[in-house]
Amino acid sequence: MQDQLMNAWNKMIGKLGEWLDAIVINLPNIIIAILVFIIVIILSRYTSKIMLKLLQKTKLQHSMKRVIAKISSMLIIALGMFLILGILNLSKALNTILAGAGVLGLAVGLALQGALSNTYSGIILSYIKTLKFGDWIKSNDYEGEVMDINLRAVTIKQADNNLVYIPNKLVLENPIVNYSTTSQSRVILDCGVGYSSDLKFVEKITREAITTNFKAVEKTGDIIFLYKEFGGSSINFELRFWIDSTSAIEVARAKSKAIVCIKQAFDNNDINIPFPIRTLDFPKNFMTPLNNQNDS
Repeated sequence: MQDQLMNAWNKMIGKLGEWLDAIVINLPNIIIAILVFIIVIILSRYTSKIMLKLLQKTKLQHSMKRVIAKISSMLIIALGMFLILGILNLSKALNTILAGAGVLGLAVGLALQGALSNTYSGIILSYIKTLKFGDWIKSNDYEGEVMDINLRAVTIKQADNNLVYIPNKLVLENPIVNYSTTSQSRVILDCGVGYSSDLKFVEKITREAITTNFKAVEKTGDIIFLYKEFGGSSINFELRFWIDSTSAIEVARAKSKAIVCIKQAFDNNDINIPFPIRTLDFPKNFMTPLNNQNDS
């Protein structure tokens, strides 16, 4: 038993000696490989910055510029790793890596279908010129300002400042409403007036209230006023006008301001905005049987 242990010990010492000799022999190559690795890391960072500067002159979206810069940086690192393996005389290991890359790529592709789909969708979204940072959009029942488009998700900031991260695949596969494609947004307001009101006078007062309080309407005079229906307690109408903003919060503020202006104008001209009421109509002789019963 002792002889076997000594034999194993001697073999281990011999093996360590061989490794030490190999390290000493390849020490210059190791030093060069370390220097090449450091240079590659530095070069990849500068490549990313240089690519961003060069792409600033193009019409690509900012998100796409960052994607291209990251890919160029990763390519520099990949080339550097192949160069380091060659310096260390690990060509056989390089061949093994290349041979296994196909199988590994297939396995990774199957395991990361969702992530790869979002990555591909992110690249496609970066090419869409009608979707860019600062746009106010609605997608997948979420509405807000586009803050970021990366390889995983589209980040939007809602009117209450909450951030929503929508996977790129869902954004690409579902309809997108972009409120920022024009410089204006339309405000839609519903209201009603009493049946005794002069409808032409109501329309005139409403138009004047909006025109005098909104600059965009004052310039164009573009107001749509439509009576919609005979309601249960009022004649209802719909009012539409434009404002110089594409933000949903500004649309909400404009609607609030319009309600105040219209209410004040109606009060000044004795125009009634009725609340829902129910009128009970009894027959003329409805109480007669009851009165006769009390008399008896």
